[in-house]
Amino acid sequence: MKKLVLFLILIPLFSFDSRNDDAFGSGEWFKFRIHYGIVNAGYATLEVKDAVVDNKKVFHLIGKGYTTGMSRFFFKVDDLYESYIDKNSGVPYQFVRKINEGGYTKDQQGFFNQSGNKIVVKDYKNKSEKTFVIPDKTQDILSSFYYLRNHPNIDKLKIGESIAIDMFFDDETTKFKLKYIGREDITTKFGVVPSMVFRPLVQSGRVFKEEESLTVWISDDDNRLPVRIKASLAVGSIKADLDEFKGLSNPFKIKM
Repeated sequence: MKKLVLFLILIPLFSFDSRNDDAFGSGEWFKFRIHYGIVNAGYATLEVKDAVVDNKKVFHLIGKGYTTGMSRFFFKVDDLYESYIDKNSGVPYQFVRKINEGGYTKDQQGFFNQSGNKIVVKDYKNKSEKTFVIPDKTQDILSSFYYLRNHPNIDKLKIGESIAIDMFFDDETTKFKLKYIGREDITTKFGVVPSMVFRPLVQSGRVFKEEESLTVWISDDDNRLPVRIKASLAVGSIKADLDEFKGLSNPFKIKM
């Protein structure tokens, strides 16, 4: 459960962008309701703001996740993920990770040198600083979500095909893959939403049942907004549904 909110917030993480700036913009905000069985376990939010880093205008991405009610009594989660990304290229300049998941805590900040293919990670909890070599255009976990949202091939994939990017997380760079499953109309609180279905490929064993135990439904419109996520865990399963949204860059496609 330690990385559960991480995957649910950020691996829905998975709308898709190559930086046409048409899938999202400043002012976008949406909220997920997370269910563990019939229990309302918590919420996750994602927001886009404007900011300035080193005299450059950037998007400030903010992801938050937290448990509520009895779930908070049994397993308290308060997670904050932030990323500052270039408005044109979509590459990150900086990330923030401050989490508390049942007593498991991290307080980190990462500074990307994209031209030098390096990242400096400052660990405030352990009072340490490390430098890592990274591939070109490496993403952090939150920026990955937005980087994929405007990917030029996301709606052109054939069933079974994948998109892969380099993602830095937990002091290492991994190849993150998103496999296209097909299209499906799903019923939500907003109506029937035409969706593209994807499976992020994740490490099995510790939390998830198998490599393809996550399924993500993305709105089949210009927003490419995540509307549902399901995860099969080692014990039980979790579902997250889009609960609220505002500031979308494009009309939200709903079938009447």
